[in-house]
Amino acid sequence: MTDGTIASREGEQVDVEALLAWIAAEAPAIVPASARLHVRQFPAGFSNLTYLVTVQHDHGQRALVLRRPPRGVNAGVAHDMGREHGILTALHARGVPVPMPLARCDDVTVIGAPFYLMEHVNGVILRGTLPESLTEQAAAIPGRLAALSHTFVQTLAQLHAVDVTTEPLASLGRPEGYVQRQVQGWTKRWLASRTDDVPALDRAAAWLDAHRPPDRGTTLVHNDFKLDNLVLEPDLSRVRAILDWEMATIGDPLMDLGTSLAYWVEAGDAPIFRALGLGITALPGNMTRAELVQAYGAHRGVDVSDAPFYYAFGLFKVAVIAQQIYARHVQGLTRDPRFAVLGQVVQALGIAAKRAAERGVV
Repeated sequence: MTDGTIASREGEQVDVEALLAWIAAEAPAIVPASARLHVRQFPAGFSNLTYLVTVQHDHGQRALVLRRPPRGVNAGVAHDMGREHGILTALHARGVPVPMPLARCDDVTVIGAPFYLMEHVNGVILRGTLPESLTEQAAAIPGRLAALSHTFVQTLAQLHAVDVTTEPLASLGRPEGYVQRQVQGWTKRWLASRTDDVPALDRAAAWLDAHRPPDRGTTLVHNDFKLDNLVLEPDLSRVRAILDWEMATIGDPLMDLGTSLAYWVEAGDAPIFRALGLGITALPGNMTRAELVQAYGAHRGVDVSDAPFYYAFGLFKVAVIAQQIYARHVQGLTRDPRFAVLGQVVQALGIAAKRAAERGVV
């Protein structure tokens, strides 16, 4: 019921013998002597590369997950494996539902890039479709999805209540001026990665810069909190683990909410958004984006009247993320066929961001 795997894509293979030798020398407690490794790739992610590492030995087997940056990316926070490993270590110690980190390697000569290893968490990850075990109970689906919506927003609110006043979380970012830096930073990334003209995205960037609200507090910010970054119980009743902490920082929590809203597809949204694998939120029973906003405000007791700004920002940011990936595809740095459609996704996200900004809606 977890994500399926594939043989590693061309150019993204892991040197299994080199990996095994490094583990034996640097983290021998992870893998018993004479163990064998089998590595397969999780194909669903759009950024850092993720692999299932199956450890087979005389007494059974164990599943690990390996994370590394993709080819053709510049050094930066989002691809800093040491930083992501450190975040997981701090959050696991605080009882936040994240996979347990096990080891990290900064030596790029081992497999061609820095990487880290963590425990594999079994469970359901919702991407394009519901598990068969749920579709067999069609009458119960709306109720399950309604409950999941509440769990989703409650989990986000709980993340924003994590204590970030002590190290190492206190050093994750600079909360002062966070909203301004985010708007200006993502605008710069758009200009640096553009391959086609997207007038709607340019207009959204200008609107966001002109309508920035003041920062509304400092909390842990996941920065990519969406349904397919959650490992769920088979009946969708509980979150077993929150994944993909590569962009986590500390800053304004409402900016985090905006990103989540951008990924929350509704039935009336442009069909191309289903290419992101997030159409489950459009099924009957789910909260609407407006309902998510109100539920979040109630959970945290905060003013959410500026939600259209944060939603427009989230759409803009997701568009730029898609554009950065699409640019690598255009440059021939990745052969993943899914990335070919991202140019159309960027156009649609730009239109949605402009509409949200100008109409003041979520």
